[in-house]
Amino acid sequence: MPELPEVEVTRRGIEPWLVGQTVRRLVVRNANLRWPVPEVAGQIVGQTIRAVRRRAKYLLLDTDAGTTIVHLGMSGSLRILTRATPPAKHDHIDLELANGCVLRFNDPRRFGAWLWCELPEQAHPLLSKLGPEPLTEAFNPQYLQQALNGKSKAMKLCLMDNAIVVGVGNIYANEALFAAGIHPQTAGERVTVEQLLVLVAEIKAILAQAIEQGGTTLKDFVNADGKPGYFAQKLLVYGRGGQPCLHCGSLLSEIRLGQRSTVFCPTCQPAKASKAVSKPKNRPTD
Repeated sequence: MPELPEVEVTRRGIEPWLVGQTVRRLVVRNANLRWPVPEVAGQIVGQTIRAVRRRAKYLLLDTDAGTTIVHLGMSGSLRILTRATPPAKHDHIDLELANGCVLRFNDPRRFGAWLWCELPEQAHPLLSKLGPEPLTEAFNPQYLQQALNGKSKAMKLCLMDNAIVVGVGNIYANEALFAAGIHPQTAGERVTVEQLLVLVAEIKAILAQAIEQGGTTLKDFVNADGKPGYFAQKLLVYGRGGQPCLHCGSLLSEIRLGQRSTVFCPTCQPAKASKAVSKPKNRPTD
């Protein structure tokens, strides 16, 4: 599933082509996505796109009449193409612009979404209960300590709880906990203030680096220009269960938490008292 960096890379890729453009037509070839595409989605026709924003893993196309909410789901992608480009299999939606370009939504598994919201988008049920963005000042150690108060569930699951913080996701939760030296099964309420200082800094740094690198290479994801991301080459633990830790050489353990693969180093991330890992100066490139 595309995570926050991949969605942000997509946003940056499509933004220059959309902002200031008038919508000529909305073509819905298959409305049966995660939720049916509402008929009112066509109200964007004739509107000028004022902004392209991201909230968590949702992309928001703002107009004066309302906001189109797009979610890429498990396998969705958005591409900027010319109007003459014939649709391929799984090209479910086209947003045609007056400049001759098309924003095309492709989703083989159809777990994505294309919705319309006339209310302030923060009032939409999908967005109203989301926690802070991890790359903003609102996500800080003091906030996280308060949010974790009384939370007995595993720290990795807390990081993947969108009510606590949005968009960290499975890949980057693994990476951030390793970088901060925190065992993923540690209860959220038991993580110390000192650990939270390191963890928040690592989450911000890892996500920012992933965005800079172009998003993680996932088999179902391509960004707006059709090129895959490259951050997967620099992952230290995710997908490396049973391989040597790149810091200490111990074999990485792999377990399931919340039905998701969780990889950690039992030496660098001890189950009890843990401390931040002294990371290699440079992440591996191959």
